[in-house]
Amino acid sequence: MSELSFEQMLEESFKTIHTGEVVDGTVIGVKEDEIILNIGYKADGIITRSEYTSTPNADLTTMVSVGDPMQVKVLKVNDGEGQVLLTYRRLVADNGNKKLEEAFNNKEVITAKVSQVLGGGLSVVVDESRVFIPASLVSDSYEKDLTKFADKEVSFVITEYNPKRRRIIGDCKQLIVASKVELQKELLAKISEGMTIEGTVKNVTDFGVFIDLGGVDGLLHISEMSWGRTENPKKVFKVGDPVKAFIKEINGTKIALSLKYPDLNPWSNVSEKYAVGNIVTGKVARMTDFGAFIELEPGVDALLHVSQIAKEHIDKPSDILKVGQEVEIKVVDLNVEDKKISLSIKALLTDDEVNEAVAVEDAQEVSEEVNEEV
Repeated sequence: MSELSFEQMLEESFKTIHTGEVVDGTVIGVKEDEIILNIGYKADGIITRSEYTSTPNADLTTMVSVGDPMQVKVLKVNDGEGQVLLTYRRLVADNGNKKLEEAFNNKEVITAKVSQVLGGGLSVVVDESRVFIPASLVSDSYEKDLTKFADKEVSFVITEYNPKRRRIIGDCKQLIVASKVELQKELLAKISEGMTIEGTVKNVTDFGVFIDLGGVDGLLHISEMSWGRTENPKKVFKVGDPVKAFIKEINGTKIALSLKYPDLNPWSNVSEKYAVGNIVTGKVARMTDFGAFIELEPGVDALLHVSQIAKEHIDKPSDILKVGQEVEIKVVDLNVEDKKISLSIKALLTDDEVNEAVAVEDAQEVSEEVNEEV
């Protein structure tokens, strides 16, 4: 009778628990895949690896220590072996869901680490609650490679919250757009045309380069990259390059940039260097059927018409000339306003013939004078 009374007393000394109840406990044992908790009940509580974390193959001995206090949720009062099945992960997820619901209702910004890169977007875990960020909402521009976001922190807002369907959608794009709008206002308020500005190459195309100026993109068109001729921007610039240029024009939020600084304009002194009648040297830059364009210096090209290449008739410039060849030519026409210079090789040949004829006449006169004296 006394022994029965003792068992009854012992039974009554333990608290009663129910499925779904949240209880406090203390870790009394840890294995790689299991945690044992004293929860003040007649049986110890067990937390399996999958009920502690969503991280696969996690080593629980590196995450929990004996003596750690822990709040858990009861899954089963008796697992069939006299032990209580507990979950830590689901309790945290419940709290996480509440946090996400509040963030959804209050339009709060959440920052969390990307746990998984999926085919259609990113998976982010907030207190064991999963949030999906579609690829179209990861950035304000198309992101071809989402793997660069792996294990990186991202900020987003919850745009859809439906935990019953396990559908919680995050959006980074609207935060990025809003931030850029603010940066755009700040930048446009302090810049003006003619000002030199620094930026970073964001994108390179066949027609120009887009440069991030800090909230606003500026366009450096291919025609503004040099006073000379730029064949391919991709051979000159690459993404990430720092660039210093001056603002040529501001039209609303559109900014046109240029590297053609006025004080470096090679056409500013062509009147003297390439005056009509001057004999100069240049390099064949490119050819067409009607003539060859000669680069006299970077930024100054002149036309050598096919009719001015030789005394005799030729069908096309490539019959005689080749790209890269240096030639000596004579300036026969100059229009500084239209930036046009006409050249001639034939004029040099004609000059040489005239000089040669004069030399022959001089020689004959000398000879006649000598004969008369004799």
